[in-house]
Amino acid sequence: MKKKMLKKFIPFMVCASFFVSGCQQTGQNAAADQAMKVESVVKAQGNVYKGKVAGVSNKAKTISITVGKGDAAKTMMVKFNDQTKGMEHAAKGEAAIIKYEVIGTDKIAVEVKPKLAKLPEGTTEVDTEYLANLVSQGTEKGNYFLVDSRPGSRFHEGTIPTSVSIPVPKIKGEGALAVLPKDKNIQLVFYCGGPT
Repeated sequence: MKKKMLKKFIPFMVCASFFVSGCQQTGQNAAADQAMKVESVVKAQGNVYKGKVAGVSNKAKTISITVGKGDAAKTMMVKFNDQTKGMEHAAKGEAAIIKYEVIGTDKIAVEVKPKLAKLPEGTTEVDTEYLANLVSQGTEKGNYFLVDSRPGSRFHEGTIPTSVSIPVPKIKGEGALAVLPKDKNIQLVFYCGGPT
């Protein structure tokens, strides 16, 4: 009787094992699909990696850079040498653009540039001298409104005189409209913690 019961459950167990292994395979395929998406983005950019620098090894002469976002992110590695330009921009945690060439099986960085944020249409970038001149005139004479868009904690550590704290999340929300000047002729100047 026990043998008959076992015979009835064997097909069930075999089917269950296929379902379980099939699910695992699907998970592996999803990871492979994500990796392929990152590779296709990299190939479309043509020997250029854009992302956040994950690390730099001066001993191994390599730069690791994370390309892509979220689950599709992948860390790529390139070598550098004495001819690589812009190595000062290859700092861990900083956004960078690495142009490389393939020599044999190695990817050699030719140039590293900072990955700067794109300015919205209708805005212009001002330099520190221009801003210092505005600040020295004061808000009345300079006719400007200076916004520190860094997190509030950074604002309280130190800020440019005359600036008002409006962190990025508040700028993105409707709360910014309540604190921005009503006069549309006042020049708005925003600054954050870095070039990205």
